[in-house]
Amino acid sequence: MVDFTPEVMRDVVAMFVQPWHDSLQDPSESQAQVLAGLLEGYSCTEYGRSRSAGSVQGIEQYRAEFPITDYDGYWPLIREAMATGCSPLLYEDVLAWAITRGTTQTESKFVPMTATDVRMRLCAGRALMNYVLRTDKLDILQGANLNLNFPSVIGTIQVGARHLDYGYSSGVYLKHTTSSLIRSIPTQQEIDALGGGKTIADWERRFELAYQLARDHTITFVGGVAPTAIAFARYLYQAHKVYPKDLWQVKVMTLGSVPGINLKYVPRLRAMYGPVDILEIYGATEGMFGQQLDEKRAWVPNYDLFLFEVETRRGIKLLDEMRPGETGSLVVSTPVLPRYRIGDLVKSYGRPYYRCIGRDRSSTYLCHWWDAVVAWDFGL
Repeated sequence: MVDFTPEVMRDVVAMFVQPWHDSLQDPSESQAQVLAGLLEGYSCTEYGRSRSAGSVQGIEQYRAEFPITDYDGYWPLIREAMATGCSPLLYEDVLAWAITRGTTQTESKFVPMTATDVRMRLCAGRALMNYVLRTDKLDILQGANLNLNFPSVIGTIQVGARHLDYGYSSGVYLKHTTSSLIRSIPTQQEIDALGGGKTIADWERRFELAYQLARDHTITFVGGVAPTAIAFARYLYQAHKVYPKDLWQVKVMTLGSVPGINLKYVPRLRAMYGPVDILEIYGATEGMFGQQLDEKRAWVPNYDLFLFEVETRRGIKLLDEMRPGETGSLVVSTPVLPRYRIGDLVKSYGRPYYRCIGRDRSSTYLCHWWDAVVAWDFGL
């Protein structure tokens, strides 16, 4: 990590989160600017040109020209990219192939990651940087992140005559980006060196690597997947009779990948990691879409990066147009996937606060209600 003075560090952190903060002042204008930028990229693709992307003006015309499409609808175009390296969807080369972690009812999905897409995933650090800025706990950045990440390569698939490596988007992101503000132990390269296995034994090797490399360092924060953080703490106790709170003084955890972190996971995490502040992030293999802004237990969208729509009982609308208490199925537009139905249900708690309550199925409503009753949590 670069040895910044506190004043310089505050300025650097502020610059990192300022575009996000600015977008919250006028989400409608921010979304209009994002749409214009996305259309410029789409106009360079065969898929976009076939829908007159270069002449689209505004959200209504965008909706008329670009239909909402789910993964199955995009799969032939994605498979073409896997087989040939080119696709009507893409205006850049594929940097890596990411695979979902199996949160859907069907088989894992393959998603191409381009250079632009990977750069946008830098927003994964916004929850931490915003926390440091609003609490002025600059000392957190003097420590290190306990990296419990997934590998960037877990296997190879043959499509036509091509053999493609694929891995998890979080591992790919860390592999291709570096930061002078955040130091991770282990590094992504050290995790990848253990191989891409997915068995319990494979994960125990990764957990042991993290323990051996990090136990004598100052770990101040943990970011990643909530169930993995819990699994690591359980492994530490089983293998070494210690919990993370016995080794480190973790100040903050930024966690995602599952709904209801603020409802269901906080007690267990604090029992294992100590009296940490826990921030919820919302992302998927397709992108990092939002993170917690303040003490209100919800995520706030990255309005400056992605276009957000929702399918509600009252029809399609922009995410920012949702009424408090309204629920809808999220549709995102990314540099790779225009108007992509991601398959998640989101609930509005009043601008700009939202929660992902689960997958887009009828049972999700009942499960979310039950979790809220058990946690006695009916607000932010």
